[in-house]
Amino acid sequence: MEFLELFFPELIDYIDQSTIRFEDKEIFTDVTAGDRYEPDLVVKVKFREQDLFFLIHLEHQAQREANFDRRMFRYFARLSEESGLSVYPIALLSFDSPKLPQPSTYRVEFPGRVVLEFNY
Repeated sequence: MEFLELFFPELIDYIDQSTIRFEDKEIFTDVTAGDRYEPDLVVKVKFREQDLFFLIHLEHQAQREANFDRRMFRYFARLSEESGLSVYPIALLSFDSPKLPQPSTYRVEFPGRVVLEFNY
């Protein structure tokens, strides 16, 4: 909770803190490449004063990774599909190099049209 209080204080206002539950880690398989992926942390929480739950997905990344944005989207899509809940994605990047702004969006575009824009 302290992490959210420090970095996402606006999110704390929406959470019923008595309902925080750490979910078992799911393993997702990329059927085309055969790779297996496991999200770092998934927490189920209830909206304050509502009878509605959502998931917080936190992914820690200690080194730069090509296609990290795509992996974040895949986790989002699979978690959303399997749970039927809204997902609040958070990426925690802790690598030292390169010290450059990193993407926080996954986009699928065609000329003159954005088909998908996923933000994390």
